[in-house]
Amino acid sequence: MNLDHLYKTFKDIFFLEATDAFFSPGRINLIGEHTDYNGGHVFPATITLGTYALVAKNGNQTLRLFSTNFPETGILVVDLDDLEYRKEDSWGNYVKGMAKYLKEAGYTLDVGLDILIEGNIPNASGLSSSASLELLAGIIFEKMAGLDIERLELVKLGKKVENDYFGLNSGIMDQFAIGMGEKDHALMLDTNTLEYEKIPVELGERVIVIMNTKKRRELVDSKYNERLSECQQALKELQTELDIESLGELDEATFEAHTDLLSNETLVRRARHAVTENQRTLVAAEKLKAGELEAFGKLMNASHVSLRDDYEVSGVELDTLVEKAWQEDGVLGARMTGAGFGGCAIAIVDKDKTDAFIQSVGDHYQEVIGYPAEFYIAEIGNGARAL
Repeated sequence: MNLDHLYKTFKDIFFLEATDAFFSPGRINLIGEHTDYNGGHVFPATITLGTYALVAKNGNQTLRLFSTNFPETGILVVDLDDLEYRKEDSWGNYVKGMAKYLKEAGYTLDVGLDILIEGNIPNASGLSSSASLELLAGIIFEKMAGLDIERLELVKLGKKVENDYFGLNSGIMDQFAIGMGEKDHALMLDTNTLEYEKIPVELGERVIVIMNTKKRRELVDSKYNERLSECQQALKELQTELDIESLGELDEATFEAHTDLLSNETLVRRARHAVTENQRTLVAAEKLKAGELEAFGKLMNASHVSLRDDYEVSGVELDTLVEKAWQEDGVLGARMTGAGFGGCAIAIVDKDKTDAFIQSVGDHYQEVIGYPAEFYIAEIGNGARAL
């Protein structure tokens, strides 16, 4: 992105020159969905869409925040001594949350900042705009206040904002991917141990196409917490006979041999997804490393089927895109990505078939759903950083 227009906007809004620029990406998850809070593995990659910030010190004890994406909220003024959540501070709460937990972790934040933010991640698309903003705030405070902070600690504080400040019981995948991402690599992350491996994504003459349903994900928070509690209940019931700390520790054979411990069919299906998706993710990483792309694509397809049927988090919009994508020439695999109930799906498509793919899937979606989807080619970029 050319930042010249942002520098001009910054001066128009704050009446001083920006001194520093930052970028924090969005992410896609290639496979391994709803496994991170079940102690399983995930396989995300950071993309070149994300959130930009221009910053200058303002000489007082306040943060002045402005987003070109939400100009109607004007300048949000935040006192660094009063960082409690307030609904009227809307998107600014992500910045406040990071400041609050940095201070609680013992870091000194005594520098007032003017911060202009512009994101090109579609809002509520499931490409992790909230984690992008959390890590963006973290690296801004790190540099501008001269903090010496490990990247993993920033990642954990971003998750804390999500869990404790906003009350969403999400796992660590989004913040980890955005904090640790590397160009042309995906991260195979064990969410139990936080051990990870950077694996090259070498697709040859293929690209990753992001398919945005354009359906806002209002249901996500309530359904997400519902799925979490179903998995926690399944784990509790399995623990009556199995010595496990998480569903991610089970292989499929052990799980299937103990489904009689579960009190209803819904719990069986929820836990089955957590177990099988974790196993698929481990195999998928090995297939990608070995260059076995067709096998990788089949695992993506199986992941979507499990999310649709056992976990029930896809919905008609995502299913319409993915099931049409499966029928197209030059498609290796397709699945929803993110929490579900709207948001985005991804497909791996032959480069020379991409235009025809977008036309065909887009026409079908418009016909079935009644409004257009959006499509982007995902390039895998680096994680959150000063520019």
